[in-house]
Amino acid sequence: MKGSAHILYLLLGSNLGDKKKNLDDALEMINKRIGLVSKVSSLYETEPWGFTSEDYFFNMAVRVETNFSPEEVLQQITNIELACGRNRQAMGYESRTLDIDILFFDDLVLTTKALTIPHPRLPERKFALVPMNEIAKDLIHPVSGNTISELMLTCPDGKKVRKL
Repeated sequence: MKGSAHILYLLLGSNLGDKKKNLDDALEMINKRIGLVSKVSSLYETEPWGFTSEDYFFNMAVRVETNFSPEEVLQQITNIELACGRNRQAMGYESRTLDIDILFFDDLVLTTKALTIPHPRLPERKFALVPMNEIAKDLIHPVSGNTISELMLTCPDGKKVRKL
């Protein structure tokens, strides 16, 4: 790992198996494989978004200092999800042992076939905004120019998000 550290924000989620253990395992692997986890939000129980399931999610946002590029981070995330039992066969949203989304990478705006940063659906997802608001409420979205706390005020998502 070379170069100066980048600030990365990730959203972790799990709604299958031992959800808390899945997220704890993911945090440990992120620390070992991607970079220093410097902030962790509280754990939130959230309704599934984009599909129906009886199994609510546990979600948390984390701040990571990394020397990797966005593409290298994505590869590491994929490896961590697989190590935690993630099965990526379905098209669309489904229940999963672990899901890790890149929300922000510095103030980078990037669109490739594999990756869009900042996460394109962040402003419409309360399950991502609420934990992000806890650890980075003044962070400015590089596309909209709004802070996380401002995005919370205009979020159309009516799903339940409960701090555990």
